[in-house]
Amino acid sequence: MVTSHERVAEFRRLHESGCFVMPNPWDEGSGRALAGMGFPALATTSSGFAWTTAHADNTIGLDLTLKHLRLIAAAVDVPVNADFQNGFASSPDGVAANVALAVQTGVAGLSIEDFSGDPAHPLLEFGLAADRIRAARAAIDESGTPVVLTARSEGFVWDRPDLDETIRRLQAYAEAGADCLYAPRITSPDQVAAIVAAVAPKPVNLLINAPFTTVAEAASLGVRRISVGGTLARVAWGAFLDAAKEIAEQGTFSQFADLPDVDGLLGPS
Repeated sequence: MVTSHERVAEFRRLHESGCFVMPNPWDEGSGRALAGMGFPALATTSSGFAWTTAHADNTIGLDLTLKHLRLIAAAVDVPVNADFQNGFASSPDGVAANVALAVQTGVAGLSIEDFSGDPAHPLLEFGLAADRIRAARAAIDESGTPVVLTARSEGFVWDRPDLDETIRRLQAYAEAGADCLYAPRITSPDQVAAIVAAVAPKPVNLLINAPFTTVAEAASLGVRRISVGGTLARVAWGAFLDAAKEIAEQGTFSQFADLPDVDGLLGPS
């Protein structure tokens, strides 16, 4: 078994050059399958995990999330980045305390977003948002385990598609100690390139949750890291629902052909 220290070191190395894909499993089985395909790192997905518990995204609490992180990190030998949402706290001190707990789960990185929890006013006040990243950085440094800190700005997720404000926030988060910067739901090549240039030399994560680009194209824009969020989980849900709907409505089982050997894929436990 690869040690936690080795995974953190490898995760940091991956961010130094090139472009790598970090897909998002939603449980231990999907994690082991993805790691077995050769992906160099994985990331949890808050939405994909929430759906396995019959809940919507942003409704799972800290304790269940920490348990989930431990299970995913223990299931694979590759580095795991934690979707740690908004840190499960509003204040910088609260974020720091929770980040300290997340670091102990065996993850090699974690992300903190600036979503307020209120869709009507979705972005935290600028100064507070930067202070929260600074607090997360301090908590990681105090832990002695240099997990990679990713700072996310959520404007494009919550219908606040202001590129200038997004860049202003990401630059502030970089100055506050974030190792990697991330603005989910950016899909324009020009906007991606602008963000990469604005926070350079720090790396940028790009979410690809629709077929708007390729790995090669993202790499050509300077993207260092690619994730897919809950999209693989949605693909799985789509296949499951289509097959179940056929059974319920037609009484046929056509989609039960050419299925994977899951036991063979995962191997002995």
